[in-house]
Amino acid sequence: MRTKQFKMGKDKLRKFAEVATFKNVVQLDEGKPFKGKWAKEFFKNDKPIILELACGKGEYTVNLAKLFPDKNFIGVDYKGNRIWRGAKTALEEGIENVGFLRIQIETILEYFAENEIDEVWITFPDPQPQESREKKRLTNPKFLERYKYILKADGVMHLKTDNDGFYAYTLEQIALLNLPKEKETTDLYHSNLVDEVLAIKTYYERKYLADNKNINYVKWRFG
Repeated sequence: MRTKQFKMGKDKLRKFAEVATFKNVVQLDEGKPFKGKWAKEFFKNDKPIILELACGKGEYTVNLAKLFPDKNFIGVDYKGNRIWRGAKTALEEGIENVGFLRIQIETILEYFAENEIDEVWITFPDPQPQESREKKRLTNPKFLERYKYILKADGVMHLKTDNDGFYAYTLEQIALLNLPKEKETTDLYHSNLVDEVLAIKTYYERKYLADNKNINYVKWRFG
């Protein structure tokens, strides 16, 4: 067991070191100069920007980028050893409209300007089920305020989660703010909502589906 843990730790350190050399990854304070200029200075274009928050291995970021080459995609997460997988795939496959930003999501206003983002995806985040950790939930009112600030007026929010409690909490916040919902379901793969975008599955989503868990999904706007 100790040998296995040592190998896992060594692999994590290797990925951290390697991800620091990737041209499509920006870490911590390195990202602050791009605030308000991600399209122009990072992607070198003027295309819309879509964020995937708590992106993990970046499956959604990479696969959305493949589907929509006319848009820019940024996966945001703090764990560099997870970001490594998506970033490496994008580099190996020559996907140019993909970037990754390694930061704590609560600091997002330090990295993106008002009205800079067109769309936000939150895919299978930690549900933070303990009441004492409500402020850490990514659909907590304070987080929603941040997303509203960086999103354009017609910007779209998406959430996919296997956690029914977190989904119910999110719907409650949306209702309290009287925000318009466009789509919602508590059982995505037994609904009529699945298209080529919603059919994208993350590493964790595949595990949940293998355990016969239902997948919740909601799409909403701030106005």
